[in-house]
Amino acid sequence: MTEGTMNRRRLPVWMKMKMPAGENYSRVKNLVGQYSLHTICTSGKCPNIGECWNRGTATFMILGNICTRRCRFCGVKTGKPCPPDPDEPRKLAETIRLMKLNHCVITSVDRDDLPDLGAGFWAETIREVRKVNPGTKIETLIPDFQGKEELIRQIAEAGPDVISHNMETVERLTPKIRSASDYHRSLDVVRSIADTGKVAKSGIMLGLGEAESEILQTMDDLLNAGCRVMTIGQYLAPTANHLPVTEYFQPGYFEHLRVTGLEKGFRYVESSPLVRSSYHAENHVNA
Repeated sequence: MTEGTMNRRRLPVWMKMKMPAGENYSRVKNLVGQYSLHTICTSGKCPNIGECWNRGTATFMILGNICTRRCRFCGVKTGKPCPPDPDEPRKLAETIRLMKLNHCVITSVDRDDLPDLGAGFWAETIREVRKVNPGTKIETLIPDFQGKEELIRQIAEAGPDVISHNMETVERLTPKIRSASDYHRSLDVVRSIADTGKVAKSGIMLGLGEAESEILQTMDDLLNAGCRVMTIGQYLAPTANHLPVTEYFQPGYFEHLRVTGLEKGFRYVESSPLVRSSYHAENHVNA
């Protein structure tokens, strides 16, 4: 166990969140339900759902809620997905309009079952959201598209303001926790994003057994790939069947990593126990 950490099954006090409630929370929940949309907030069991939905923000998940990959850290269901809903781009754009969002985040499950891995649907969704909501900033949190650069360019050409792709963890642990993913392929995805001129963003989780030297190496690798924004948060096991947490890092350690990242050259580092990739995303668009 490293300095500044705890190794216990009980959730530490700084990781505990209030039950989601409030007028805005209810309004967002009703809109998401009304248009039969999916959010990573619910599918991924995000601890910030109450705070974010009460701020009137949400991370929407397109292309269904069943993923073709089986990552050992992720709470999203896995299996054989349904065909994409052709009306989903319109419904998402309309929901964003009704929510009056200044900044929206869109992500998706992996769709390795589709000929273009879902890139065409992604581009259509971005264009529809932009058409209906011309003043809204759009952030996309994309899968790796099997490293196919032409598919990443297709996303960029649709016009999002920020494109994020998460490393999730350090190189050594990637084969253990990420199904059908590769550390260096993800770095290449980030590099491809940066090459388009869009804001490139990525994130990792702590508490899976990584060493600080490996965290720092991941920071360096991301910077060398052109990443401008990095998020760092505490891993929480979605269920007892997922990988267990090895360590709970105290808030001061996350602050140490935030300062270190800025000193290394990131333009923005969001680092605290409850940070997830879309947390305070509206602050990252001008990075």
